Amino acid sequence: MSVARADVLVVGLGPAGAAAAEAAAAGGARVIAIDRRAQAGLPVQCAEFVPMMLGVETAAVSTARVQDITTMATYVREAAADITPDFRGHMIDRAAFDAALVARATAAGADIRLATALRTVAPDGTCTLGCGTTLSPRVLIGADGPRSLVGRAVGLPNIDLMETRQITVDLISAHDATDIFLRPEIAGGYAWLFPKGKVANLGLGIAPEKKHLLKPLLDELHAELLAARRVGPKIHAHTGGLIPVGGITGLAARLGPTQVLLAGDAAGLVNPITGAGINAAVLSGRMAGQAAAAFLKGDAKAPDDYAEEATDLFAPSIALALTRRRELLAAYAQGRPDDAALRQGWIAYDKYWSRTPAQSPREVKEPA
Repeated sequence: MSVARADVLVVGLGPAGAAAAEAAAAGGARVIAIDRRAQAGLPVQCAEFVPMMLGVETAAVSTARVQDITTMATYVREAAADITPDFRGHMIDRAAFDAALVARATAAGADIRLATALRTVAPDGTCTLGCGTTLSPRVLIGADGPRSLVGRAVGLPNIDLMETRQITVDLISAHDATDIFLRPEIAGGYAWLFPKGKVANLGLGIAPEKKHLLKPLLDELHAELLAARRVGPKIHAHTGGLIPVGGITGLAARLGPTQVLLAGDAAGLVNPITGAGINAAVLSGRMAGQAAAAFLKGDAKAPDDYAEEATDLFAPSIALALTRRRELLAAYAQGRPDDAALRQGWIAYDKYWSRTPAQSPREVKEPA
């Protein structure tokens, strides 16, 4: 059994982990960053939309950008679309995006190890990798997704998860809107058509107890859009995965002498209504990496400061979305939700943003 030495171990090399590895290494830390996947970003498990602001703040977006999005079109049942103008963002090649972020982490000095899984985390923070190597980092950053092993090790797992399924199909005509389909049969979720140049990502998210409906509902939507001559019959790719929708699990903890930070999906930094999480992953990963570097230089408050700053940044939008999700699920518990309930549960409508005791209207204008 070999022993590795590092100040920081980053687990997961998606957007959160890669951003954390870059920031920590740039801050002078010795960083080892691992991912069980053999290639960054693959397989793609993402609808691949990012808000415009991320493109301003993150150079990797320009590397991976496929096309721009200008509006959102929301279809409630079979009614005509409600158009949300000036809903701007980018469709990206997620594999290229992740690869660009990992390249930046490598350039900053991080030791990147793909095809390397985290096997166990001991109560004192000692980590054993799949290859048998052990290490005892001073800081452990969990960026290992919805079912984070690091999060479970510190008692902060994601509990509520959404099941998703997505296909990539040909797009018949150029399109620059994200299409959203709200239907009562899509319990606790929605369907989407996101254009990506000459193809489109057509997908569906649903409550886990309705997982068996994913394929038939997606097949039905594909058939509808095929009949409307919006998409082609050929399916170029299948994907799917889990999205945490239970809110923030926690951001900082300790395992013996090891400081633990969570970022991205591992911390529950995903909008529980839209499922959007790339922006929050990059930003929280960068903040976690910076906090790790500061902690190693003697700033004992850096982990708590990270938790506080990330909570201030992401909690308002996540808390509102969690409230709306619970309201929507309560409507399902009473039967099939009506159109008003579906609209209240989606960001395109004013009712979604209406004041609650803990939230001002439109405190956040685009999903985290």
